[in-house]
Amino acid sequence: MPRSQTKPNLLNRWIRAGADLFGLRPKVDPRADFSRRVRREAHRIVREVRAKYDAAQTTDENRKHWANADALSANAANSPEVRAKLRNRSRYERDNNSYFEGIVHTLAGDLIGTGPRLQLMTSSETLNRTIEREFGFWCDAIDLPGKLNLTDMARHVDGEGFLIAQTNRKLSTPVQLDYLDIECDQFTDGTLSRFYPTQRAVDGIRFDAYRNPTNYMMLPMHPGDEMAPGSQKPVPMPASNVLHWFVPTRPGQARGIPTVTPALGLFAQLRRYSQAVLIAAEIAAELAAFMESNLPAGDGSDGGDTDFDLLEIVRGQITTLPGGWKISQLNPTQPTTTFSDFVNAILREIARCLQMPWGLAAGDSSSYNYASGRLDVQTYLRMIKLVRARLERLLIDKIFTSWLDEAILIPNYLPMNGQPPYRDWAWRWHWDGFEHVDPSKEANALETLLRINATTLETAFAAKGQDWMEALQQIAKEKKVMQELGLTTAATTPAPAGPPELNPADAEAEHATAS
Repeated sequence: MPRSQTKPNLLNRWIRAGADLFGLRPKVDPRADFSRRVRREAHRIVREVRAKYDAAQTTDENRKHWANADALSANAANSPEVRAKLRNRSRYERDNNSYFEGIVHTLAGDLIGTGPRLQLMTSSETLNRTIEREFGFWCDAIDLPGKLNLTDMARHVDGEGFLIAQTNRKLSTPVQLDYLDIECDQFTDGTLSRFYPTQRAVDGIRFDAYRNPTNYMMLPMHPGDEMAPGSQKPVPMPASNVLHWFVPTRPGQARGIPTVTPALGLFAQLRRYSQAVLIAAEIAAELAAFMESNLPAGDGSDGGDTDFDLLEIVRGQITTLPGGWKISQLNPTQPTTTFSDFVNAILREIARCLQMPWGLAAGDSSSYNYASGRLDVQTYLRMIKLVRARLERLLIDKIFTSWLDEAILIPNYLPMNGQPPYRDWAWRWHWDGFEHVDPSKEANALETLLRINATTLETAFAAKGQDWMEALQQIAKEKKVMQELGLTTAATTPAPAGPPELNPADAEAEHATAS
């Protein structure tokens, strides 16, 4: 036995012997001693149990791969320092990578489009049309679609977006409510965060016992502003005046990180590889030829030039070389044949974490056929619908109710006579629709669904982002004017086109998808 283990054992025996000699050793309850032995044996057995999952094993091969794995909570993992580093790198990559910039604009543009449109469903048609019209005017006055678009882009690049309510006396609408975009950098406790219990406060946000936000701590100025002082005291803002937009990925997560976090390294690889290929191509193009000799280095006895000299080449000349010298030309094989494959593979991996098709991420659908292109877009549109539903609950509904709170207080502005409180009202939001890749097939399918009562005009127009009442009223107006001018629907409506011809590959793929 090693010496380091012998001394403690001797010391323990001497202590027990002295305790027995003077009668100081406590009496041991046999039952308690047995219980301790049972627990000790149980712990030994548990420690010896090993799971049979390969991913749960730590070997010399995977030790470095799993070195950064931790057991931190969502908020501990997304600490202020970690979030600041991620968003700074994400912003830098967005500003220097055209693919990143285009992807972010596509994601936010497809989600927000021209903005949500209200359809109110109360018993008063007059009230419905009045509120829908006035709320639409107010949305245009504050540029709500643009602010929502910017907030969603911040979700992808910064991890989260914030809108704060304020009063804008310069608005031309009766309702003076406005919303201001604020970068997430301003919502923080700074050095004060460690003085609050973690269960009730997460960098810049205070919660009640039910995890509802009560206050947001906002710095008066952006910490990165040139005019910002070195130390700022955060100001509390009521949670009712703050709209916080992010999509959590873990339970209990209170602050967001960029949605492109898993792809930041891939964006960097894409730029580095493109630059390396360009540099190699430039070098190959600039070096027209090089001369080499089998003579000893620096030996000019043959009348040749010294090492690494540059020679000008006259166009159209024929010349001879000194003895022992030969001329060669670089093979300008740049970009390599695998360059496009590498770019496409990187973009596929990037697009996957963003749940968007490769064709949209790359801005190229040349490799798609009809069936594969439609299938990819359908998956992407389902994701858009899910995010829109969350956006309605967390932002749009709150914006509308805040507008109503102020609008109802304006005398003679809304025809509210005899109406129940607006908390009992029902409404829905219409968004921009997405065009079908084959309008004729879409029209035929819609006609069939309407004929068998499998859908409604309201659902059909809502899919296009239109209000069915307004659409039908417009159709009635057009038909009335056509009758007054002596025009008929048949004379002005082009004959329906037949189904488009598909090449054999597309036809086979479409048949496989349908089956």
